[in-house]
Amino acid sequence: MYARLTSPVALVQIVFVLCLFSARVCSGLKVLVRLHDGKITEEILEADSEKDIITLEFKQGDGTLVTFLSDFKRHVKIFRALVLGEPERGQTQYQALCFISHLDHGELIPSEAMARLRQKNPHVVRSAEEIRGVERLSMNAVVNMSISWHLSTHIRNVCREAQDLVYTRQQDVKHWLDRGVEGSIFKVLPQSLDVTGLQSCNSTADPWQPCACSYRIHLEWFPCQLKYCRGQGSNPYKCGIKSCSKGYRFDFYTPHKQLCLWDEDSVMNL
Repeated sequence: MYARLTSPVALVQIVFVLCLFSARVCSGLKVLVRLHDGKITEEILEADSEKDIITLEFKQGDGTLVTFLSDFKRHVKIFRALVLGEPERGQTQYQALCFISHLDHGELIPSEAMARLRQKNPHVVRSAEEIRGVERLSMNAVVNMSISWHLSTHIRNVCREAQDLVYTRQQDVKHWLDRGVEGSIFKVLPQSLDVTGLQSCNSTADPWQPCACSYRIHLEWFPCQLKYCRGQGSNPYKCGIKSCSKGYRFDFYTPHKQLCLWDEDSVMNL
């Protein structure tokens, strides 16, 4: 489904190295990757080891700007998509979507390691060593932006354009509540508005009717694991990274189809 370039695994160990013995911190990285539509784009990866976050940003072939932020301190990951609107169909210049989920241990390399990562041969188009498939998430709750700092201080900054379109999952809400996060941050959608009980937007004729929308984001390349090598001594040392790709499909409630025009001609594939 996704077009890729094939490269030897050993290449990544050579091309990407950790600045372990340098006082200079490599906080930013630009990587060329091939999107699923065959187009090449530039990913910008940034790390802040003090705030303990990693940010990945790229532009899709249709002009959509995708931002992915991992907050390691609060174990929260944030997806934002700025989708270009269709003014001739009554939409604004762009529409912002934000999806928030629990960040599992080991999904990415630590922010400190990412901050020390540098790249040789920046003009080479990268492909991931491990393809993690597509995860489907039913976003059946919303986040109150005004007090979202209780969950992560980065939500308000990343998702400010999304306003009321900031979604999460009930299972993530339960996880955070069990760990003492303020419950008033979340609002679970009424059962009558549950995504599973709604007609899909791509089969809804009325543009002002509520429906179940679907949006897909694919992270084509990100550092997901550290690699260790053995030297003359017995203790292994960090010598590179393993790269991964992963897709996400978000299913969520929208108050009217007009906010989900990209989905009307799509095929609802898992």
